[in-house]
Amino acid sequence: MRSTSAITIHRPEELDESLRRAWHRAMDESPDYANPFLAPEFTLGVGRYRKGAQVAVLHDGGEAVGFFPYERTVYGAGRAIGLGLSDCQALVHRPGVTWDTGELLRACGLAVFEFDHLVEEQPPFGPYVTGTFASPVLDLKPGEGDYPAWLRATYPGLAKTTLKKERRLGRDAGEVRFVYDERDPAALRTLMRWKSAQYRRTGRMDRFSKPWIVDLVDHLFQVREEHFTGVLSVVYAGDRPVAAHFGPRSRSVFAAWFTAYDPEFGYYSPGLMMHLRLAEAAGRDGVTLMDMGRGEKEYKDWLKTRELRVAEGFAARPHPVAAAHRLWRRPVRGLRNTVLAHPRLRDPADRLLKTVGALRTSLLARAPGAGARAR
Repeated sequence: MRSTSAITIHRPEELDESLRRAWHRAMDESPDYANPFLAPEFTLGVGRYRKGAQVAVLHDGGEAVGFFPYERTVYGAGRAIGLGLSDCQALVHRPGVTWDTGELLRACGLAVFEFDHLVEEQPPFGPYVTGTFASPVLDLKPGEGDYPAWLRATYPGLAKTTLKKERRLGRDAGEVRFVYDERDPAALRTLMRWKSAQYRRTGRMDRFSKPWIVDLVDHLFQVREEHFTGVLSVVYAGDRPVAAHFGPRSRSVFAAWFTAYDPEFGYYSPGLMMHLRLAEAAGRDGVTLMDMGRGEKEYKDWLKTRELRVAEGFAARPHPVAAAHRLWRRPVRGLRNTVLAHPRLRDPADRLLKTVGALRTSLLARAPGAGARAR
């Protein structure tokens, strides 16, 4: 094992080319760190819109061997970079590197560090893990023949119904076509609008009501680097977009992120259609793993080939801020996880959120000036 000899702290934009290359090298040397959310480009993107974004660089002698991106408040409470958006978190390091978590937090000026999608292979954070969760993934490889042939060979149980719905969609609304790497910003705006409406309709927090998240997604859409490329994919019926997905990919890993569709076409299962089309196209594009992210969804059970494990918890050192943060955040996470883990609780909670979302949508539609705002 290699113990680090020094830790330096940087704003993301302060990382020079040599440090970014060292970060990429650490990603390349371990499949655990191949996820695009662990690339410096994601941290750089978040850093453009989040003042508290920082990176701790771990050194072994004169060599940068580890990179720990995080966000820090003025009170010293820390969180994984992009917490709430990122589906993969870690201290990205060269093989054999280890560290003392207390010393790391002290160097970062953190009393506590909160994470919720930490990769499993992070032993120094092990004592601070409060729970581990399944993160479904798809192992991909290029198929032989066209998309229908790939679908029949890979998902025989889904192929007949899915292809039948595609044919019917083509007859009803226009020829179905799939664009894996759509570069039209208008299509991205359509996806955000659909997703925002879905959040409100289901009673969830509307992420796209936050300007910094909209700006971040706009920025990542423009990033075209070897270890991080923002990929927008769209299913069209004729010239009309029916479903869309935006997510990042690295050399080998595609992260499923934002998927939405036009509710008018819900009968045709456009969300499932999108994920299947995306998996086939990503495999042809050299992706070997699609990470669908933590969380139980029926379509994930249909599509997954296996599961990874991710952890959540609070790494802390003795400090009043750490005690207050855990007192505030841990019960909230515990309640959420209890509900999600038990269908007898999860299903009623989901119905309640949808009822609240429908009521909110109805009230907004009736509010004075709603028509003007919609236009």
